[in-house]
Parts: sequence; structure tokens; C-alpha cells
Amino acid sequence: MIESQITEFKATWRDEYLKTISAFANSNGGKLFIGFDDRGNPIGVKNSKKLLEDIPNKIISKLGISPSIELIKKHNKEVICISVQPAQTMISYNGKHYIRCGSTTQEINGSELSQLILNKAGKTWDSILSEAGLEKINEETVNRFRKLANNKIASISESDSLKKIFSNLELFNNNNNLRNAAVLLFGKRPQSYFISAKARVGRFRSGIDIADTVIAEGNLFEQLEIVLEAIKKHLNVKFEIKDIQRKDIWDYPLEAIREAVINSLIHKDYLSTAEIQIKIYDDKIWIWNPGKLPPELKINDLKKDHSSYPRNPLIANVFYLAGYIERWGSGTKRIVDLCKGQGLPEPEYREEQGGFSVWFFKDIYSEEILQKMGLNDRQIKAVLYVKDKGKITNREYRTMFNISDRTALTDLNDLREKGLLEKTGTTGRNIVYLLTRNKPEKPEANPK
Repeated sequence: MIESQITEFKATWRDEYLKTISAFANSNGGKLFIGFDDRGNPIGVKNSKKLLEDIPNKIISKLGISPSIELIKKHNKEVICISVQPAQTMISYNGKHYIRCGSTTQEINGSELSQLILNKAGKTWDSILSEAGLEKINEETVNRFRKLANNKIASISESDSLKKIFSNLELFNNNNNLRNAAVLLFGKRPQSYFISAKARVGRFRSGIDIADTVIAEGNLFEQLEIVLEAIKKHLNVKFEIKDIQRKDIWDYPLEAIREAVINSLIHKDYLSTAEIQIKIYDDKIWIWNPGKLPPELKINDLKKDHSSYPRNPLIANVFYLAGYIERWGSGTKRIVDLCKGQGLPEPEYREEQGGFSVWFFKDIYSEEILQKMGLNDRQIKAVLYVKDKGKITNREYRTMFNISDRTALTDLNDLREKGLLEKTGTTGRNIVYLLTRNKPEKPEANPK
């Protein structure tokens, strides 16, 4: 046996292990074994009878739970197994809360603790009742939603009252109280109630040189429009004619950017004091929102079809009914497919700095970008050649431009230093140069 999310071994009992037991209770449960070394080998316990009396009393008095405690034999050694079930409420130990993270026990607080308390109660943040009344609702936004949702929900008509619409969307309870989702989706100024429910868009010339900043406030429908316009004004667009139709081609697929922004609005941890942040650079866009992935999902799951676990399901449902998302769980894969379809590097998904981010990368192997990087004409043609053919050798480079071996080596080494090409092989004909598709280092975030 090895230590894991649900298993831990201790050689002897110490009261500090109540922290581990509380973490099991706050997570998915688990077993704490006493009388094992760290590798899971049984070494046995002393005074087993006393431990079987003391341990339950300490757990009940300190944690208020009653796990199963057994004396069992492993390889003729007496060991104790403490089996902990998931608790219905959050369990504290000495005023602090812990969860299991892999094979470790971690303290949690702040918005992460608040979110877990809600989860234990079977609630989500967007379902909590708000202090706002119907007079705080922007009817223009509601009317816009009526038109968008007309094809997806027959229970909403132009003659329906606000109360009826919100009741049908489960945004209103029987006591005439609005839920947080209603205020955030349709409110006149949700920031009066949720101060960090906004997005900040910045255009960066470098890591610290900010050329432009836009702060998107208002309800989520308004924020979406503001954010998309703030991004578009810093992107380049060209067009091509295909079958007599003009098609605009932006630096990045606008549908993919839009999907990522919508995801950040839907999945943001609104208990956090941090805002959604978007940073636009010459060669990349970074979209970050507070709130990690749900435990059921891993980063690798996002590039394939997967189940959906929305942090704010009421908000997600309204965006779905409005036609802003196609179906839950497909958006992240669609973002990847759209970027690849435009010949761009795959976007990257990361959990970082207490939240979740999407990285979009521009095709740095375009003639325009290569010129801005200060490459000479030979180097630009060579990079485009490698982009088309997949590789180039020193000999091919010399032949293409009728230059000396020294000049070719200088050019190719410069391309390597700039992170555009990488060399494989060791000597002679075995050496070839390939595209690296290196991404510049990630920017420093300022989540707060």
C-alpha cells in the first residue's frame, strides 16, 4: 500500500493527526493507519487497548465526528485503522479547516473555504438569495435575453412578467427573493452587491508597459460586450476572398476568444475578491479568472469531450438558453479546434496563481512577425520554408542562398537564440533544424 488522497500511514499516534482525520472528513473520506512506516509496511502498535479507548474520545471531543476504528492484523502485526466518511458539514480542527490534496493535508481558508461550505450544504454561490429586488433589474437586458432564448425555451414569451421569467429560470424563489445569479446576469449595477464581479482588460507592450486598460462592469451580458470590444481593438484583421465571399481573418479566431471569455464569466469564483484579468501582448493573450478546476476534471480533459461541472449552474443555464454556449462541456475543446483550424498553436490551459487561465498564442512564424523580430530576408525565407517542409539542414540553407558555411551557421544559430528553430542530431548530415514553437514566458499576474 502507498499513501494517497484517501490513505495515510503513521508509525505511532499523535494528537496532531486529528488534522489529517478532519481533512479526510472535509474531502472524500479516507483511512488513517497507525502502526505502519511511510512505505506502508506494518510495524505494529504498542498499548493497542489504551489507544482504542483514547483515540475515539479525542476525535469526538475535538472534531465532533465518530469514525470507525478497528484493530486489525497485518503480517502478524497489530495495527489500527481509522476509517473516516465524508462529513455533511465542514469540520474544523483547532479553529482551522483542512482538506486532502493528493497525499498531503492542506489548510484552506478564504473563498475556497466558503465554496466548500456551500458545496457541503448542497448549494452554489449563484443560487444564494440576494438582498436586491426586481427594481434593480435592467429590463433592457431581460428583453434582449427574451429574443435570444426564444428558440430554446417556450415558457418565456414577450408578455411574461419579470417575476414569471425569473421563476421559470429558477432565479426567483417563492418569497419573491432574487438569487445572486439574477442580479449578476440582469442587474443594473451588480457591482453594488458584488464588488469584484468585473473584468479588467490590459494591452501590454511588455511585462510592465501598459498601453491601454479597460474595466468591464455592469451585468454579465454587458461585461461580455465590453470585454470583446476591448480585445478586438488591439487585434489585426485581414481578409480573403473565397467563393466570392469575403472572410475576415483575425489574429485569433474571435469565436474562440469569445468562448474563453464566456467561460471565465460563468466559472469565476465570485466569492473571491479578485477580478477576471485579460492581458493582450504582441504575440499572445492571457485570460485568467479566480477559481480552480473542479476536482472531477484535470487539465488534459479540457482538450477532449468531457462532462460539465459548472461552478455557477444557474448562470451557465442562462448563457446556454441565450445561445452563447452550445452545450456544457464542449467549449474548451472547441477553442482548441478553432485555433488549430486557423493554423495557430494549440491554446494552453493552466491552473495558476489561485485560478484558471487560457493562453492563446499568435502564429509567430508569419512574415509580418518575423520582420518585426529583426530577421534578415534569408532567415525569414528559411523559417517559412521550415514551416512548410518541416525541417531544413545547413546544406539546404547554403544552397538556397548561395552562401558560405560560416554565414549559414551564423544565421541558423541566431534563429536558435531567438527561439524560432531548434537543432536536432549531433554531427554532419544528422543535424536538422525544426520549428520550436516556443512560447514566451508567462506574465506576472496581479489577481488582487
